Amino acid sequence: MMTITAEGSSVPGSVAELVRAANEVERLPAGEIESLLLRAATAVRDLREEAGIPGSGTERDAIVRLDIAANGVATLSNANVSAILREAADMVRTLWIVIDSGTIVSLTRSGSRNSDSS
Repeated sequence: MMTITAEGSSVPGSVAELVRAANEVERLPAGEIESLLLRAATAVRDLREEAGIPGSGTERDAIVRLDIAANGVATLSNANVSAILREAADMVRTLWIVIDSGTIVSLTRSGSRNSDSS
């Protein structure tokens, strides 16, 4: 079993592992899928940090969704598990492309409505 990390040489293999699992989800035990999703969440978190992309920590945050899916994998349909694994693979791949391109994301809040005008 491959360990998903943010290191360059393992990212393509990790993406392939996630896609492969998505294609054969009916043959994988729930524990293995849970482990894949948790490792993918860690990889996404690490890659986002490296790219300078903050997480929101809400249910709309992809990392939170991956954690929720991992913890509830036994209750999900094979189709949902497959879709989540593909989403995880896409996130890891996309973030790696951003980092590999040398793009640094700088997110700042602008247009704040809370200004002291008194």
